[in-house]
Amino acid sequence: MQKRKFSREFKLSVLNEIDSGKPMVQVCRQHDLASTLVTRWKREYGQNPKEAFAGNGHLWKMEAKNAELERTIGELYLENSFLKKANKRLQEFLAEVKKNGK
Repeated sequence: MQKRKFSREFKLSVLNEIDSGKPMVQVCRQHDLASTLVTRWKREYGQNPKEAFAGNGHLWKMEAKNAELERTIGELYLENSFLKKANKRLQEFLAEVKKNGK
């Protein structure tokens, strides 16, 4: 059996039906949903309405991507710092050679 996926709009419409006074049991039967699932949706929405039902449950992919990008930024920062120091030393060396060579 394949897992069903519900859109944010559907979840909000189910919660609105319950908030409008329909019994949860009736709404669950009507939409063929488990009451525990609807209770979880209600709790998630109550905790953070703006962020509730934001994605398809794969937030770890975005977090992993962000961590990878932050790691890359750190590596590039270190490389850039190293190259700046090396360039400064090379410029000082070239200036010394020119000064002593003339």
